[in-house]
Parts: sequence; C-alpha cells; structure tokens
Amino acid sequence: MAPTAPDANGATTRTVEIAPSVLNADFSRLGETCTELERAGVGRIHWDVMDGQFVPNISMGPAVIASCRPLVDLPFEAHLMVREPDGLIPDFVAAGCSRVLVHPEACTHLHRTLGVIADLGAEPGVAINPATPTSSVEWVLEDVRQVLVMTVNPGFGGQAYIASMEGKVEELRDLVDRRGLDVQVEVDGGITADTIEPAARAGAEVFVVGSALFRDPLGVAHAVEEITGNGLAALTGG
Repeated sequence: MAPTAPDANGATTRTVEIAPSVLNADFSRLGETCTELERAGVGRIHWDVMDGQFVPNISMGPAVIASCRPLVDLPFEAHLMVREPDGLIPDFVAAGCSRVLVHPEACTHLHRTLGVIADLGAEPGVAINPATPTSSVEWVLEDVRQVLVMTVNPGFGGQAYIASMEGKVEELRDLVDRRGLDVQVEVDGGITADTIEPAARAGAEVFVVGSALFRDPLGVAHAVEEITGNGLAALTGG
C-alpha cells in the first residue's frame, strides 16, 4: 500500500506512490532490478514503450515485460508511447500489464481504444504531453483509472522537469475531485527528491521516477525512501 498523509489542510488523505520507470536501468539485469525495486517498497513498475514514431526512441516490447512478470508481485503498467496502439494492447495485457496508458495524441478514437483495454480486463489510463491541454481527456475521465501528466516531452529519460506543468496537474486534480471520480493523477518526467514536492502539492499522487532512482550513489532503496519522504512532507506542510 502506498504511504499516505493528510493534505496541508488536514481535509483529505493523499498517497505518495513511487512507480519506477526502468527505462534507465541496466537492461542486462532487468529482472534483478525489478526484484530490487520490490524490496525497496515501490508501488508498481512503469514500462515505457516507445515505437520510434510517436516518440524519437525505441525501447522494449511485450516479450521483455513478460520475462520479468514471474519475478515480482508488483502491478505492471504499460505506458504506450506508440501510434495507433489498439493492435498492440492485447500483447501487453497478455505480458502481465494490469494497467495500460495511451496518448490521446496517438489515438484516432480515444474512447474506443480505452474500451479495448477494459474489454481485455486491464485498467485504462491516459497520458498527456506537455503541450496537450486537460480538455483532451475531460470527456473520458469516467472511463479511466488514471491520468498521467507528462512533465517532460516523452522519448528519453533523464530530462529536466517542466515546472509549468504543475498548473495542469492542479487543473486536473480539481476536475477529478469536483466530479468525485476515483481517478489517480500521475506525473512522469524529471521527478527527483526536489521536484516531487511541488508536484505533490499540485495534486499528483503517483510519481514515475527513473534516473533519480538509478543514479543515487546510496542505492535504489535510499532513493525510494528519500523521494517518498519528501513527497509526504510536501503534503503535510513539513
């Protein structure tokens, strides 16, 4: 279960869940990395899937994810940064991803694509790029379990956090709360022990972390503890 804390006003309880992206991990020991992350107490593993067309990079396919699935009990989520993902979704669900996120910018019929995910028994989610407004997902919020706000332009790990996206997170958090929806707000890109604080205050509750985990000289477990602690402190005004 993700660590929780009351918000600064003590009105609601919010979570701080770390969702490691293994994009910057050592691919030669990917299975070991997954087990190490589970021991460190993360909430899920985030798989960045890139096709070299929607984004200027190619990452991993369902076979790689499936090879790691038996090693841990953590939920897997696939972030499909691919054009027209409908035909690929079944393979990622079969590989063990219980949640699949797609981009409205890449889907001809977003509502239909979300239905494909749900019909396969997985939880649908959407991800929006920095230049994409929240209005692009406003009318599918009832059909998703999660909205991911990209805080970098997708395609590569290790990029600098775009602080102006905090306003978008606030807008989305308000929209979800006013409708009383059970939809998680996630952020992805440049999340560190420093940037998690404003992102958490803006309303995010799930934080995709990549480079900051694997570059910590004290190890992954230390990075998870520090980043989570700073996120919780931001919520309580500490």
